[in-house]
Amino acid sequence: MRDWNVVISVKNRGFRPVLEIMEELGTIEKTDFFNILVMKVADTHRFMETVREWITDDPHLLNLTGRIIPVTETFNFQSPEEFREKVYGAAENFAGTLAGKRFHVRIHRRGFKGKISSQKEEIFLDEMLIEKTRQQGREAEISFEDPDAIVDVETVGGRGGTSLWTREDMKRYPFLHLD
Repeated sequence: MRDWNVVISVKNRGFRPVLEIMEELGTIEKTDFFNILVMKVADTHRFMETVREWITDDPHLLNLTGRIIPVTETFNFQSPEEFREKVYGAAENFAGTLAGKRFHVRIHRRGFKGKISSQKEEIFLDEMLIEKTRQQGREAEISFEDPDAIVDVETVGGRGGTSLWTREDMKRYPFLHLD
């Protein structure tokens, strides 16, 4: 699927049940990556709320999944250089929200092994966002201890997506598992 906006990692023996459960909420497909599913949903907020309700009613779903992550902006890339250009363009939209806050970036990469370093790209994105918030007159700071927000980047092969999650979001949606 080239047009996903949700990435789901599943735990061992959770693949088939998660696939069957989630297909009710959108188009879902296997990927070439072990225990990774991608979905296309019409409304990510409604999707999140539905999954939250399901988990409240039956916490067993949390035992089947590692992470369930919708993204707000997606992009395609064919090289590490194009990845960096597009992820920077998508992530800089978060600078206004991050101004004056404590945050960090997390990249969950599948594919481009040895070509894209998640850790290096996280540092570059952290630094770029600090500079963008500084330009807006309200500096942000990097924090891994109880941050106000986390910028998440997901890649599956040559497609990526970004999202920003606040502390409140992370509490409300226990299936995000950003760190």
